[in-house]
Amino acid sequence: MHKTYFLISLCVFLLCSYLLVTASPALEYPLGENDTVPLGSFITWAGLMALPTSLYWGVGKFRKPHDFLHRSMAVGLKILIALTLLWLPISFGLAGNMNFNFGQTETFQGGQTAMSLFWGLSLGIPLGTIVLFVVHLMIVVWQRLFHRRD
Repeated sequence: MHKTYFLISLCVFLLCSYLLVTASPALEYPLGENDTVPLGSFITWAGLMALPTSLYWGVGKFRKPHDFLHRSMAVGLKILIALTLLWLPISFGLAGNMNFNFGQTETFQGGQTAMSLFWGLSLGIPLGTIVLFVVHLMIVVWQRLFHRRD
């Protein structure tokens, strides 16, 4: 069952990444009556959720950690997953719109400070996930190189 969840998460991440990288017209497809909500907001949200969940379902040590380091990393991954669930409402609160457009306003919402927080959150989630994965790989390599299994 874990493999199925992993494959679904990975496929969602890859599809969303493809749509974002190729600047697909689907990203601008309007949802709602007055065309103010683009489909791309939800595609981005799905992709952001799929990356850390694919790590969670793909690496058993994040689901059932046995040592202090993996327990700490599992907590970090769960925090990243929680942030992905909150990404859309937080982003809407920062931008004041579902297009996530920011300007030169004097107010916080929609201004430059809010934009910095938006980009920090939007880039922090995938970067945090990648860092956790790389640290996990380093631990695995270290254990295989320097620990004998008798």
